Parts: sequence; C-alpha cells; structure tokens
Amino acid sequence: MELNQVSYFINLAETLNFTAAARLSGVSQPSLTRAIRRLEEELGGPLIHRDGKNSRLTGLGQDVEAEFRRMAAAMKSVRDHSETWAMGGHRVLDIAVGPTIGSKKFTAFFETALKEAPSIEIKLHSLQSSEDTSEILSGKYHACILPGEPRPDRKLDVLPLFRERFVLGCSANHPLAARETVRSEDLLAFPFVDRLNCEFRDQILDHFAHADMLMRPRFRSDREDWVQRVVADGQAVCILPERSATAHGLVTRPIEGFDLEREVVIATVSGSTAPVEIREIAQLAAQYEWT
Repeated sequence: MELNQVSYFINLAETLNFTAAARLSGVSQPSLTRAIRRLEEELGGPLIHRDGKNSRLTGLGQDVEAEFRRMAAAMKSVRDHSETWAMGGHRVLDIAVGPTIGSKKFTAFFETALKEAPSIEIKLHSLQSSEDTSEILSGKYHACILPGEPRPDRKLDVLPLFRERFVLGCSANHPLAARETVRSEDLLAFPFVDRLNCEFRDQILDHFAHADMLMRPRFRSDREDWVQRVVADGQAVCILPERSATAHGLVTRPIEGFDLEREVVIATVSGSTAPVEIREIAQLAAQYEWT
C-alpha cells in the first residue's frame, strides 16, 4: 500500500466519481483507477460499487475510508509538527480530552504548565466517541485525559490526576439547591436529564433501579453543554461529576447513599518513545495539587 493510494481513495469516497477524484488528486483518471484497483486487490475485495452516477462505497470501502481518514489525520499531524520544528523548535502538543471532563480545574494547571515549559504550545482536542488510546499510539495525539483508567497496555503510561464524586446538578434557583445534601427520592419530583456520553450512565441508572426508583428522562443529549444549559435554566436535574459543572447558574449537591466516583487520568506513550515535552507535562499533571 502506498501513501498516495490513501489520499486517492479518500477523494474517491468524497466524490464517488473517478473523474472528479482524479482532478482532486492531481492525476489522470486512468492512473487513479489503476491505483484503486491495486488497492482492492491488496485488500481482497471491492471498495466501491461502480454504477455510473449511482456509485457507492461497499461495506469494506466504508470501513477502509474511516481508517484512511485516521491515517490522513496522523500524517497531517506529523507534517504540522515537522514544520514547527523547522521554524525554530517550537513544539505543539496535541492533547485530547474526554467529552465529559470539565474544564474548570484545568485552566490553572495549563497556565502553570505553559510557564514551566515556555517552548511548547498546547492544542486541545475533544476525544470523539469512536476514539480511544489507540489514537496516542497512532501519533494523532500526544496524550489523552480520560475519565477512568483505560485497558492495560504496556505501550502506554497512565498517571492518575484526581478523583471526583458523581453529584446532583440543578439550577441555583432550584428547590433542591437550598439543601446541603439531597435524598435520592427527592429527584423523582423533577424532570431528569440523561447525559448520553456519561461513561457511568449504566451504573447511575442501576443504582436507582435497585432502590426501586425508575428515572424517566425527559431530555437526552450527548452534548454536555446542552445538558448543563437545560438544567441550569430550568427545573430539570441531572447527575454529573462534581468538577464537570461549568454552566453559569448550575450548582451541585451530594446525594445521600450515592457513592459513585471516577478517577481522571492522563495517558501517554510509555518510555522514551514519547516526546520529552509531553512526559514533562504528564509529570506536572500527576504532581499538581488538584484539590
């Protein structure tokens, strides 16, 4: 497999037209067609149903497109970093953050890290639902900040940062906000908002189910900002990690008998294969006084 075949196929997947894909790729149509055929022979199956204007990707083609786009992103990252080195050694560190991890406690840490390492730039990404620590090994990210320890892998170094409880989230004007601690049964009197991206969603619902409390969500979303806004602006409630509450007007309260916690960690490539700068950042994060 050659690198140009990756870009050829991505262009073909976007256009579903060999002529248009060849134009985007800067090659003749016969050259692109031959490259795609060689790719199909190597992968052992057709990548596209050739049906004139109704051409479409096969199942294999759809899977290959997803993987090729990941490869293209990693290649772009390599090119970007090589350019920054050529311009004077300024190092850009790509750090992906799990979507349910709030920014509240990280602002001060990143200010400290940037002072300690003045030659680096931190570029934050949102870790997508289809991504995991394999993106570190592929080179797409230098580190991932995750809401829990990933599956053990000897190629990864994982350092714990802090633990946080799951608590009730409600508006500052909500009736439950006046209480220091909330009883589980009190939640049933208010609309419940379901955080679809929550890694502990099943454990949360199971806890209440075992207490014969059926939580009936009136609103569901995989967007943390939408969930928090809905809760902060109305009478609805949600359950979220205590340090993830960032929306203005959203307050948190502990729930009696509800002891679920999670540990936020930072993962990098293990050993000397990781850039020295990201190892410094990870060590600073592990030693930082998060409380």
